Amino acid sequence: MSPPAGTVAIVVKGYPRLSETFIAQEIRGLEARGVALTIWSLRHPTEPTVHPVHREIRAAIRYLPEYLHRGPVRVVLGLLAALRRPGLPRFASAAWRDLRRDRTPNRVRRVGQALVLARELPPSVRHLHVHYLHTPASVVRYAALLTDLPWSYSAHAKAIWTSPDWELREKLAEAEWGVTCTRDGAQKLGGLAPDPGRLRLLYHGLDLSRFPDPPAERPARDGSDPADPVRIVSVGRAVAKKGYDDLLRALAALPPGLHWRFAHIGGGEGLDRLKAEAAALGLADRVAFLGGKPQGDVIGLLREADMFCLPSKEGAGGDRDGLPNVLMEAASQALAIVATRFAGIPEFVRDGREGELVPAGDWEALSNMLNLLARRPERRAELGRAAYRRLLAEFRAEAGFDWLATRLRGSEPAGTATSRPGTVRLEEAAGT
Repeated sequence: MSPPAGTVAIVVKGYPRLSETFIAQEIRGLEARGVALTIWSLRHPTEPTVHPVHREIRAAIRYLPEYLHRGPVRVVLGLLAALRRPGLPRFASAAWRDLRRDRTPNRVRRVGQALVLARELPPSVRHLHVHYLHTPASVVRYAALLTDLPWSYSAHAKAIWTSPDWELREKLAEAEWGVTCTRDGAQKLGGLAPDPGRLRLLYHGLDLSRFPDPPAERPARDGSDPADPVRIVSVGRAVAKKGYDDLLRALAALPPGLHWRFAHIGGGEGLDRLKAEAAALGLADRVAFLGGKPQGDVIGLLREADMFCLPSKEGAGGDRDGLPNVLMEAASQALAIVATRFAGIPEFVRDGREGELVPAGDWEALSNMLNLLARRPERRAELGRAAYRRLLAEFRAEAGFDWLATRLRGSEPAGTATSRPGTVRLEEAAGT
């Protein structure tokens, strides 16, 4: 069945992904507001489970050929269709210019996927919206040049900090409008955009309808009882920018008399290395790597824990987090947070108010803070309650859903596309 008239094509790198709950909750929020959507994914993830929100999404999902040699007929048909399009000269000029600057197989794949996308988009699609400004935005940009469709973007952490400035600058110039989810990101992109007024700061926020109220109280564990150790948890992919190597060193340095356990949820290419490192540090009997889990299991772990820890730092090639949604998920359960003073984290967790922040990459400071909070259940409860209050007051997702739905439905007053909303203050972006 063809999508309804006025469809928006949402393009993502991989769908569904356990680590990108914020994208799924946004798609569901847009559907609930009457935006007709189709989802186009550059990859087909192999994770064995999905979150409940993925099952609620009604939009049809189409997969582009992840590797062009696996979909040669679709690519050739896309090329033949492109030869008949008025936008061919613009597409060919942009693709050739980019290929000269970036002579990689990935660039060729982007061009091929764009040919397929442009040909297979239903006539009802009137707008393209892409998550991430690197590979997915290249595909959308090329397809938009071929089809003469307007496009917009949601810019997230990695692509902002690892893409070359020339590429970001050209995409920002061609997109009709865009949003990004941290002040850091907005400042970086605003400095590259020819018209910063087409960029808006819009936090993901959290859809609290998907989370239970926090526990009324938690056990007053203080690390003195070996039969009831302090429970430290984290949720995140096992990649360098999450800082789990620092966390393991911090845990290994905790005093022998402090009784604790650590549990981690998340997949990622570095998981085996972290397990080996934990064993080498003598932590194997106190550390559990649980792998990827659906949201219900994540919430259950957060409710049973005493502290949440995410020691984010800069990864290879400048890769970094934005504002990790897992921090807001921890706050939804009034869980004390220990994190790093890095990237977008302080935009939600203010040091000493909603959590405790330490310098990125400083495992000794992290160890000291974990040791301090492990012994102070009253302080943990105070921080957890403050984080929950901030989440309720300033970081609900509904305001962002409303703004995006209005924009994607094209129901803003005439002329908005040229006047464009500017980057907003934190309070406005959070919907207060």
